[in-house]
Amino acid sequence: MITTLSVQQTQLEESLDKILLPPTDPNAEVMEILGYNLVYVGGACPRNYRVYTDDSMIGVIFQHITHWSNAVDKIRYTEPVDAAVGLDEFMKVARVSKVTTEQPATEEELLDKEFDALTFEDWERLKRYVPQAKHLVAA
Repeated sequence: MITTLSVQQTQLEESLDKILLPPTDPNAEVMEILGYNLVYVGGACPRNYRVYTDDSMIGVIFQHITHWSNAVDKIRYTEPVDAAVGLDEFMKVARVSKVTTEQPATEEELLDKEFDALTFEDWERLKRYVPQAKHLVAA
């Protein structure tokens, strides 16, 4: 039984290696379309592709028998480029909405960060910060 487990583990590791191939790998099955690289991951129907712009993966799209789709909307696309563009646009909007809805960290939260993680603006805010010492008791 130990032999079977090690064989299964080896097969899993080999399949993970194939799935995680970057678009620059010569063994990767890559489809280049209008500013995107689609890297085949696996599957028969649907076939799964990771979508890259430059060197960044933006998500996954799926090739069905009659159409293409992505993981973010319910639209059926006729071309892979349309599914990739739809995914890309969704991700850009999601980044913008996340940035606009996030509140800046409070000075108390900045004090909990590592020094190397603080930006110049964070340091400037901390220089001006005067903590409220309502509950301090002299020892």
